Amino acid sequence: MLLSSVVMIMCLAFSSCANKQNTGNVNADGSVVISAYPVFKVASQTATLKTLYPATLQGEQNIEIRPKIDGYIEKMYVDEGATVKKGQLLFRISAPQYQQDVNNATAAISSAEADVSAAELQVKKTKPLVEKDIISKYELESAEYTLQARKAALAQAKANFANARTNLGYTNITSPVDGVVGMIPYKLGSLVNSNTEMPLTTVSSISKVYAYFSLNEKQLLNFSREYKGNTLEAKLKQLPPVTLILADGTEYPEKGYVETVGGLINTETGSASFRATFPNPVGLLRSGASATVEIPVTVSDAILVPQRSTYEMQGKRFVYKVNDSNKVINTEIEIMATPAGQYFVATSGLEAGNTVVYESTGTLADSTIIKPEVLPENKVYGDLK
Repeated sequence: MLLSSVVMIMCLAFSSCANKQNTGNVNADGSVVISAYPVFKVASQTATLKTLYPATLQGEQNIEIRPKIDGYIEKMYVDEGATVKKGQLLFRISAPQYQQDVNNATAAISSAEADVSAAELQVKKTKPLVEKDIISKYELESAEYTLQARKAALAQAKANFANARTNLGYTNITSPVDGVVGMIPYKLGSLVNSNTEMPLTTVSSISKVYAYFSLNEKQLLNFSREYKGNTLEAKLKQLPPVTLILADGTEYPEKGYVETVGGLINTETGSASFRATFPNPVGLLRSGASATVEIPVTVSDAILVPQRSTYEMQGKRFVYKVNDSNKVINTEIEIMATPAGQYFVATSGLEAGNTVVYESTGTLADSTIIKPEVLPENKVYGDLK
């Protein structure tokens, strides 16, 4: 009899604890207090997912400036980071031998011109004597051949002069494009030549900047299936404008477009290279910088749930779904890897019209009865409007 009484008391105590856990708190008088929780109705609407890809920036042109002759750096006309125009003087190479070659070529031209004049005079003197049969016509032919040889020597002298002047022109190094000067590893007096390992500098044309980023094989297949077109080029034209996130987390004001994709998948990384082009009117973007390309993807009829309404346990995502009896049901959901801002896109576990607890505490027990307070849609999804 005593044993039966103890068992009954324990069952009553367990039942009381279960009711306390599943229905709410219990007052001193034994009445149950049902806690109120904000809830919302799950909505199905259009969402924009933003996929982020690390990127490296490169100028439209990155041209190495190298000397074509041997010599010492005599003068530098620009500094690192300077903005230059096409044809602007960058360096002067000291190479006196090329000026001497010009002087020698000039003198050779003068000598050749004198020889031509003498040969022409000889032809003029010989021609009337031949006409009067005073001397043989072979004398005239010989004089004419000599004149031709002297003219050929003059042409050769002029060619040598042009070559010497071209080499002398190489002592002045100019910018081939409009752009920005990169690092200058040499100082005044440094000996340089065409085989020098490092260039004098690099001039980057940055009126347009290319952002290079990669998609793995799975992402590339998803891209190929999602966008219409018979070729990759046609599919690229379907992409919306993309955004560039700078290294400090700010958004670059100019929009860009994905224009090209590499024809091969890198066997080491298993990814394909994409290139987005961004205008750079004020020169904010520089070659070699890092950034992030943000590509928006629009999903129609998406089941959206605020991130704050979910919790994670053992690598899985859960929400507190509320049934018609106001009981909480811990429900596992599957979500897309890319969030839509502060929202997850649920692919399973939820349907439009389901009721979900707005603030996920991670402590609500399954089957707990709550008092739902339905939030208006603009409170939950207002920033999507």
